[in-house]
Amino acid sequence: MDADVSRGLLLKRGLRLEYATLVWNVVGVGVLAITAIMARSVALAGFGLDSFVEIGASTVVIWELSDSGVSRQHRALRLIAFAFMTLAAYLAVQSAWVLATGHRAEPSPAGIAWTAITAVVMFSLAAGKARTGTALGNPVLRTEGRVTFIDGVLATAVLVGLALNALWGWWWADPVAGFVLVFYAAREAREILSGQRAAANSAPP
Repeated sequence: MDADVSRGLLLKRGLRLEYATLVWNVVGVGVLAITAIMARSVALAGFGLDSFVEIGASTVVIWELSDSGVSRQHRALRLIAFAFMTLAAYLAVQSAWVLATGHRAEPSPAGIAWTAITAVVMFSLAAGKARTGTALGNPVLRTEGRVTFIDGVLATAVLVGLALNALWGWWWADPVAGFVLVFYAAREAREILSGQRAAANSAPP
Protein backbone atom coordinates (compact mmCIF):
# COMPACT_ATOMS: atom_id res chain seq x y z
CA MET A 1 0.00 0.00 0.00
CA ASP A 2 2.78 2.41 0.96
CA ALA A 3 4.62 1.58 -2.26
CA ASP A 4 1.50 2.35 -4.30
CA VAL A 5 1.04 5.69 -2.51
CA SER A 6 4.69 6.58 -3.01
CA ARG A 7 4.52 5.71 -6.71
CA GLY A 8 1.34 7.75 -7.08
CA LEU A 9 3.03 10.78 -5.54
CA LEU A 10 6.04 10.36 -7.83
CA LEU A 11 3.77 10.15 -10.89
CA LYS A 12 2.01 13.35 -9.81
CA ARG A 13 5.39 15.05 -9.36
CA GLY A 14 6.52 13.90 -12.80
CA LEU A 15 3.31 15.23 -14.37
CA ARG A 16 3.69 18.57 -12.56
CA LEU A 17 7.24 18.90 -13.89
CA GLU A 18 6.06 18.17 -17.43
CA TYR A 19 3.11 20.57 -17.21
CA ALA A 20 5.44 23.29 -15.89
CA THR A 21 7.80 22.67 -18.83
CA LEU A 22 4.88 22.73 -21.25
CA VAL A 23 3.45 26.01 -19.95
CA TRP A 24 6.86 27.70 -19.85
CA ASN A 25 7.62 26.78 -23.45
CA VAL A 26 4.16 27.78 -24.71
CA VAL A 27 4.69 31.23 -23.18
CA GLY A 28 8.25 31.21 -24.51
CA VAL A 29 7.11 30.74 -28.11
CA GLY A 30 5.24 34.04 -27.93
CA VAL A 31 8.00 35.92 -26.11
CA LEU A 32 10.70 34.66 -28.47
CA ALA A 33 8.63 35.44 -31.58
CA ILE A 34 8.34 39.08 -30.49
CA THR A 35 11.99 39.47 -29.47
CA ALA A 36 13.23 37.69 -32.60
CA ILE A 37 11.26 40.02 -34.88
CA MET A 38 12.36 43.12 -32.98
CA ALA A 39 16.05 42.15 -33.04
CA ARG A 40 15.96 40.34 -36.42
CA SER A 41 17.70 37.53 -34.55
CA VAL A 42 18.04 34.10 -36.14
CA ALA A 43 19.26 32.72 -32.82
CA LEU A 44 16.13 33.80 -30.95
CA ALA A 45 13.92 32.50 -33.76
CA GLY A 46 15.75 29.18 -33.60
CA PHE A 47 15.33 29.00 -29.85
CA GLY A 48 11.61 29.64 -30.34
CA LEU A 49 11.42 26.65 -32.69
CA ASP A 50 13.35 24.59 -30.14
CA SER A 51 10.54 25.40 -27.70
CA PHE A 52 8.17 23.56 -30.06
CA VAL A 53 10.43 20.47 -29.81
CA GLU A 54 10.30 20.70 -26.01
CA ILE A 55 6.50 21.12 -26.12
CA GLY A 56 6.25 17.96 -28.23
CA ALA A 57 8.56 16.00 -25.92
CA SER A 58 6.65 17.06 -22.80
CA THR A 59 3.35 16.08 -24.44
CA VAL A 60 4.80 12.63 -25.19
CA VAL A 61 5.82 12.12 -21.55
CA ILE A 62 2.44 13.28 -20.21
CA TRP A 63 0.83 10.76 -22.54
CA GLU A 64 3.20 8.02 -21.38
CA LEU A 65 2.81 8.71 -17.65
CA SER A 66 -0.98 8.56 -17.94
CA ASP A 67 -0.78 4.80 -18.64
CA SER A 68 2.69 3.31 -18.26
CA GLY A 69 3.48 0.15 -20.13
CA VAL A 70 6.48 -1.35 -21.88
CA SER A 71 5.14 -0.87 -25.41
CA ARG A 72 4.05 2.68 -24.64
CA GLN A 73 7.46 3.47 -23.13
CA HIS A 74 9.25 2.20 -26.26
CA ARG A 75 7.01 4.28 -28.50
CA ALA A 76 7.51 7.36 -26.31
CA LEU A 77 11.30 6.92 -26.37
CA ARG A 78 11.27 6.71 -30.18
CA LEU A 79 9.27 9.94 -30.35
CA ILE A 80 11.74 11.68 -28.03
CA ALA A 81 14.65 10.40 -30.16
CA PHE A 82 12.89 11.91 -33.19
CA ALA A 83 12.61 15.21 -31.29
CA PHE A 84 16.37 15.15 -30.69
CA MET A 85 17.06 14.43 -34.37
CA THR A 86 14.75 17.25 -35.45
CA LEU A 87 16.51 19.65 -33.10
CA ALA A 88 19.96 18.58 -34.31
CA ALA A 89 18.97 18.97 -37.97
CA TYR A 90 17.46 22.40 -37.42
CA LEU A 91 20.44 23.70 -35.44
CA ALA A 92 22.87 22.44 -38.09
CA VAL A 93 20.99 24.19 -40.91
CA GLN A 94 20.43 27.38 -38.92
CA SER A 95 24.05 27.67 -37.74
CA ALA A 96 25.44 26.98 -41.21
CA TRP A 97 23.13 29.60 -42.74
CA VAL A 98 24.10 32.26 -40.20
CA LEU A 99 27.82 31.64 -40.74
CA ALA A 100 27.48 31.55 -44.52
CA THR A 101 25.49 34.78 -44.77
CA GLY A 102 27.23 36.66 -41.98
CA HIS A 103 23.84 37.60 -40.58
CA ARG A 104 24.11 40.19 -37.81
CA ALA A 105 21.27 40.61 -35.35
CA GLU A 106 20.48 43.73 -33.37
CA PRO A 107 21.22 43.70 -29.61
CA SER A 108 18.25 42.32 -27.65
CA PRO A 109 18.09 43.10 -23.90
CA ALA A 110 14.69 41.38 -23.70
CA GLY A 111 16.10 38.28 -25.42
CA ILE A 112 19.07 38.23 -23.04
CA ALA A 113 16.75 38.45 -20.02
CA TRP A 114 14.40 35.71 -21.25
CA THR A 115 17.15 33.24 -22.19
CA ALA A 116 18.92 33.81 -18.84
CA ILE A 117 15.74 33.05 -16.88
CA THR A 118 14.89 30.13 -19.16
CA ALA A 119 18.31 28.54 -18.61
CA VAL A 120 17.79 28.55 -14.84
CA VAL A 121 14.24 27.18 -15.15
CA MET A 122 15.20 24.41 -17.60
CA PHE A 123 18.19 23.21 -15.58
CA SER A 124 15.99 23.09 -12.44
CA LEU A 125 13.25 21.16 -14.24
CA ALA A 126 15.79 18.77 -15.79
CA ALA A 127 17.23 17.95 -12.36
CA GLY A 128 13.74 17.30 -11.00
CA LYS A 129 12.89 15.00 -13.91
CA ALA A 130 16.13 13.06 -13.51
CA ARG A 131 15.46 12.44 -9.80
CA THR A 132 11.79 11.60 -10.28
CA GLY A 133 12.41 9.39 -13.32
CA THR A 134 15.09 7.46 -11.43
CA ALA A 135 12.84 6.99 -8.39
CA LEU A 136 10.02 5.76 -10.65
CA GLY A 137 12.30 3.60 -12.77
CA ASN A 138 10.82 5.41 -15.78
CA PRO A 139 13.27 5.76 -18.71
CA VAL A 140 10.92 8.06 -20.63
CA LEU A 141 10.86 10.73 -17.93
CA ARG A 142 14.64 10.46 -17.47
CA THR A 143 15.21 10.75 -21.22
CA GLU A 144 12.91 13.75 -21.59
CA GLY A 145 14.82 15.29 -18.70
CA ARG A 146 17.85 15.24 -20.99
CA VAL A 147 15.80 17.08 -23.64
CA THR A 148 15.05 19.71 -21.01
CA PHE A 149 18.73 19.83 -20.01
CA ILE A 150 19.75 20.42 -23.64
CA ASP A 151 17.07 23.13 -23.80
CA GLY A 152 18.86 24.78 -20.86
CA VAL A 153 22.23 24.40 -22.57
CA LEU A 154 20.78 25.90 -25.74
CA ALA A 155 19.34 28.81 -23.75
CA THR A 156 22.80 29.38 -22.27
CA ALA A 157 24.42 29.23 -25.71
CA VAL A 158 21.92 31.72 -27.14
CA LEU A 159 22.43 33.93 -24.08
CA VAL A 160 26.22 33.91 -24.56
CA GLY A 161 25.83 34.62 -28.28
CA LEU A 162 23.45 37.52 -27.65
CA ALA A 163 25.70 38.95 -24.93
CA LEU A 164 28.87 38.70 -27.05
CA ASN A 165 27.06 40.30 -29.98
CA ALA A 166 25.72 43.11 -27.77
CA LEU A 167 29.05 43.77 -26.04
CA TRP A 168 31.65 43.20 -28.76
CA GLY A 169 29.79 42.53 -32.01
CA TRP A 170 30.86 38.86 -32.10
CA TRP A 171 27.95 37.77 -34.32
CA TRP A 172 29.52 34.35 -35.04
CA ALA A 173 29.53 33.18 -31.38
CA ASP A 174 25.96 31.89 -31.41
CA PRO A 175 26.14 29.70 -34.57
CA VAL A 176 29.42 28.20 -33.32
CA ALA A 177 27.70 27.25 -30.05
CA GLY A 178 24.85 25.83 -32.12
CA PHE A 179 27.18 23.34 -33.80
CA VAL A 180 28.28 22.09 -30.36
CA LEU A 181 24.64 21.44 -29.48
CA VAL A 182 24.12 19.57 -32.76
CA PHE A 183 26.66 17.02 -31.50
CA TYR A 184 24.94 16.56 -28.13
CA ALA A 185 21.42 16.29 -29.58
CA ALA A 186 22.53 13.77 -32.21
CA ARG A 187 24.37 11.73 -29.57
CA GLU A 188 21.28 11.58 -27.34
CA ALA A 189 19.11 10.38 -30.25
CA ARG A 190 21.68 7.72 -31.15
CA GLU A 191 21.92 6.47 -27.54
CA ILE A 192 18.14 6.19 -27.20
CA LEU A 193 17.77 4.22 -30.44
CA SER A 194 20.81 2.03 -29.66
CA GLY A 195 19.38 1.24 -26.23
CA GLN A 196 16.07 0.23 -27.78
CA ARG A 197 17.78 -2.04 -30.30
CA ALA A 198 19.81 -3.66 -27.54
CA ALA A 199 16.67 -4.22 -25.46
CA ALA A 200 14.87 -5.74 -28.45
CA ASN A 201 17.78 -8.10 -29.20
CA SER A 202 17.99 -9.27 -25.59
CA ALA A 203 14.25 -9.87 -25.26
CA PRO A 204 13.21 -13.54 -25.15
CA PRO A 205 11.64 -14.83 -28.38
